[in-house]
Amino acid sequence: MNPEKGLVIFGFGGHARSVAAVALANGVGSLLFVDENAKESETFLGFPVTRKFDGTLAEGWSCLPATGDNLQRQKQFDLAHSAGWPIAKIIAKDATIDVDAKIAPGCFVGHHAHVGPSAQVGKGCIINTGAIVEHESVVGDFSHVSMNAVVAGRCHLGNFVFLGAGATVIDSVSIGDRITIGAGAAVVESLTGPGTYAGCPAKRIRAD
Repeated sequence: MNPEKGLVIFGFGGHARSVAAVALANGVGSLLFVDENAKESETFLGFPVTRKFDGTLAEGWSCLPATGDNLQRQKQFDLAHSAGWPIAKIIAKDATIDVDAKIAPGCFVGHHAHVGPSAQVGKGCIINTGAIVEHESVVGDFSHVSMNAVVAGRCHLGNFVFLGAGATVIDSVSIGDRITIGAGAAVVESLTGPGTYAGCPAKRIRAD
């Protein structure tokens, strides 16, 4: 895939800056950040930030939803989709995307991440630095597998799942929609009720 000439990044928080770093390393030529909370004349690495974008993307440009919040990232994705803007996927050069793995539009796959054979990653997902999604696993739309988290083989993560840094999901486990797994937790059995889970093994500590 040829590098985009330019990338509109929706968001200007820490995750958006990680996206920018990988995009530039991949050869993207120019960046524009869009964040309604941006300060006047704010920039990053010399690239501008605007509070609103509703124009037409130039040829060779695409966009990426790039907030760490799953629900907000869906809104950014839907905005871009409804406007007809091309939606990128940004994958670090040192990430491993194995045979028959599928990465949907709007995804970010960070440095040293691994997506195993026949795994499927839904639209608008984050597979962050050092994260592992192993063989035949499915990650639902707008989910976030955080730094160094591990999703073992044949697992199924629903939509809007947040898997905290260093968390582990053992083989063949399912996690339902809108579930948050705390950092360092171990998920050893399937979870269905929305809420926040933590510990080893992971137990629900707050229901939504």
